Amino acid sequence: ETRKICGLPDDAAISCSAVRIPTIRAHSEVIILETEKPVDVQVAREVLDAAPGVKLVDDTANLQYPMPLTATGQYDVEVGRLRKSIAFGDYGLEFFVCGDQLLRGAALNAVLVAEEMDSNGSLKAKVAA
Repeated sequence: ETRKICGLPDDAAISCSAVRIPTIRAHSEVIILETEKPVDVQVAREVLDAAPGVKLVDDTANLQYPMPLTATGQYDVEVGRLRKSIAFGDYGLEFFVCGDQLLRGAALNAVLVAEEMDSNGSLKAKVAA
């Protein structure tokens, strides 16, 4: 439909996702990454599944994917609908995320980043040589 509206040829690389639902307290977005190296979607799935603060919800055969309704009320961000990017081919990844903006927003993320930086030594003063 986008190709038709914009008068683009059939082989124009377009990737889109649409979500048409009212939400009360969850934000959702499609993330499209362009990478320097080819992406293995299965490896990306495994990395996201092991990441703290992330809940992989990606079983489309059983209609399990991130939704604002199921993300509401939890601190973890739901991630799913992983696929190779149509626009970037092997050098891209697309996925959908939903998160409760009252529980997992910018303030909590800033605290989590600061805690990680403290634990890995990034916040320690540098000694001049």
